[in-house]
Amino acid sequence: MNKSNKFALLLLMFNMFITMSAIGLIIPIMPNFLKEFGATAKVLGYLISIIAFAQFIFSPIAGSLSDRIGRKKLIIFGLLLNGSCQILFGLATDLWELFILRFLIGVGSAFITPPIMAFAADITTLEQRGKAMGMIGAAISFGFMIGPGIGGALSNVSLHFPFFVAGAAAIISGILSLLFLPKTAPVIVEAPAGNNIVKEMIRSVKTPYFILLVVVFVFSFGIANFQATLSMFLTYKFHYTPNDIAILMTVGGFVGVIVQGLLLGRLFKRFGEMNIILISLVVAAISMLGMIFVSGFFIILFVATTFQTATTLIRPAVNTLISKVAGQEQGYAAGMNNAYMSLGNMIGPALAGTLLDWHMNIPFILGTVILIVCFGITYIWNKKSFSIQ
Repeated sequence: MNKSNKFALLLLMFNMFITMSAIGLIIPIMPNFLKEFGATAKVLGYLISIIAFAQFIFSPIAGSLSDRIGRKKLIIFGLLLNGSCQILFGLATDLWELFILRFLIGVGSAFITPPIMAFAADITTLEQRGKAMGMIGAAISFGFMIGPGIGGALSNVSLHFPFFVAGAAAIISGILSLLFLPKTAPVIVEAPAGNNIVKEMIRSVKTPYFILLVVVFVFSFGIANFQATLSMFLTYKFHYTPNDIAILMTVGGFVGVIVQGLLLGRLFKRFGEMNIILISLVVAAISMLGMIFVSGFFIILFVATTFQTATTLIRPAVNTLISKVAGQEQGYAAGMNNAYMSLGNMIGPALAGTLLDWHMNIPFILGTVILIVCFGITYIWNKKSFSIQ
């Protein structure tokens, strides 16, 4: 990889870090933030789901658009939209405003993530692809790691202040991308312009990586149960503060970043992406179920860190496999990848929030079952098709 491409990859990583840290910072804040609006765990689940709903609708569109008009314009648009809406979110006074702004943040994220994944594929060879996807994944995990810590720390100023900082950071990131991110030539594909989400989903069924997209949906559904309910679970059961929750999320994210940044490439070479997925699904399922049986801060910290580390390995492994078989339609593949992930992220938190109001252990049990089902689907498909490895 030449110097220009290395710089582009670093800037893409920075953009993903800013985007994901802004999303992650709400985790320790929202239980107390929503008290100002008289909202329950169910509302938190819906707020998380609505951003995923927007990503589900717009990710395929953004991915296909990036193939036709280039990646840079969409990334800049998404960053500026996200930044503006984060600031407005912090200024909101009514619950309905939160839902509208979260939806628009989801739209912005949809115009960031698929083009960034496609951009990374554009500037790497197949041999470099796994490492590049791992680095992008590390930036995502690092964002989630730093986000809760930033949110918890800045919430000491006020519960609204973290959103202002996140919004300003996204806008600055958009300006930096405008000035320094290299342009990429559009990739000419035969896919018709302007397809809606239904047509794009139907088209995805015919792709050679469709089963991998199903895997993305299923494991995202399971993971979303954990991420959506952890802060409420710890607040209700153990009376943890935003700072306590921030520490748990930060440590887990830090370990995930270290593994992705230093070991992921070696793990892919030694075991293959598919074996990493299978092992990580089992570890994630066991640790998720373990959350309902443990107590004590450091034991909870260990279990949560184990879960987060396992899940941070799954995403780049799946992304790499999909990218390897996507050919010239990297934007479309990345868009559908994000759409299926968003569909799982949308359904998971909405259901988890409702179940948490019923009984706080149920979301973790359901998430464990979903992850085991995902393991079964992946294992059977891998046995039938060895050509990707």
